[in-house]
Amino acid sequence: MLKRLTAILSLAAAIIVAVPPATSMAQVPPPSTGAPAEAPVRVPVPAAASPEYGVGAYLMGYPESTARDIGLINDAKFQWVKLTVPWRSVEASCKGCIDWDDLDRVVLAASQAGLKIVARVDHTPDWARATPAPNGPPTDMYDYADFVSEIARRYANGSPKGTIQAIQIWNEPNLSREWGGTGVEPIISRRSAVEYMSMLRQSYLLIKEKDPTKIVISAGLSPTGTNDGTAVPDDVYLEWLYDNDLDDYSDAIGMHAPGYGSAPEADLNSNPAFPHPSFYFRRVEQLREIMVKHNDSAKQAWIMEFGWTTDTIHPDRAFYAVTPEQQGQYLVNAFKYAKANWSPWIGPMFVWNMPDSTWTADNEQLFWSITGTDGAPRPAYDAIKAARTDGTLP
Repeated sequence: MLKRLTAILSLAAAIIVAVPPATSMAQVPPPSTGAPAEAPVRVPVPAAASPEYGVGAYLMGYPESTARDIGLINDAKFQWVKLTVPWRSVEASCKGCIDWDDLDRVVLAASQAGLKIVARVDHTPDWARATPAPNGPPTDMYDYADFVSEIARRYANGSPKGTIQAIQIWNEPNLSREWGGTGVEPIISRRSAVEYMSMLRQSYLLIKEKDPTKIVISAGLSPTGTNDGTAVPDDVYLEWLYDNDLDDYSDAIGMHAPGYGSAPEADLNSNPAFPHPSFYFRRVEQLREIMVKHNDSAKQAWIMEFGWTTDTIHPDRAFYAVTPEQQGQYLVNAFKYAKANWSPWIGPMFVWNMPDSTWTADNEQLFWSITGTDGAPRPAYDAIKAARTDGTLP
């Protein structure tokens, strides 16, 4: 996540690309023959506290460190954990060939620890694509929708296997590295936004058939100013989603909010080193304006990933790195800012991240982490834990 695309638009270019060409408009394609009828069972989703405290953690595939990491999550008084659930790892070899063992293990352990769970589901198995790709949508969106609805059914409220309270439908589809292998150029466009909405719509309908109380969250979008067919700015892409009925097929709107090199309270474009609003934590406020514009203000925004990197190793990241101590203070201040300025419309906020234990310094994601791969707390973890314990973050 939060991998910065290095090409940033000039202000003039940003103004130009904010108005997409009319010729690229596309209609939502009809659902596949397996898709549900357009009649979801709608149960009001109670608003979350504003905010609630969450963290993204890698628990699947690591039984040896799961208890340790859940203990760290509880000790810092996080209320939510976001799990990355690779579809290709659970329904790996063919449709219906589902191995639930590892997900069962993780969901039960987190549920028994009193944590609420968001499952982010992406990474299509090879059998569901006509051509292989590192990450991209399935050939038939119904296959994905069917899978996430089975997650909803299996981990419904009160299940003895544990409960997943919310499902995030994909991640950062405004980037080609997350929505690749489509064989269509440009990769990211109005057409791809229409495709994503087909995925979200079918997923929403099937999930609600299986568990009407399940919270369905739209994909967190990557904050970027790049608009070259490999990426589209998050505000532009969000407008395209609303053009295709995002408000009807979501319970919460997913957003990403890295602060890069600026403090969370910094005004947009206040630092000449960061000339595009996507560099700022408060980019979220512009996305919220889009929700209000489309009469979706009653719905909460959930920040599915946010944080600051301490990476001074990779040249394309080092220019917005902060110190480990700044990282901790900025995370605490981000929660404080959200509570003071974004309540009641902000929902849970997920710090990115507690790391995959196999990451090394070659992986830039490790520098966003609040603990080490061995579970050792970093200053950011200690700052959050202290603030949650002493009442700074109630």
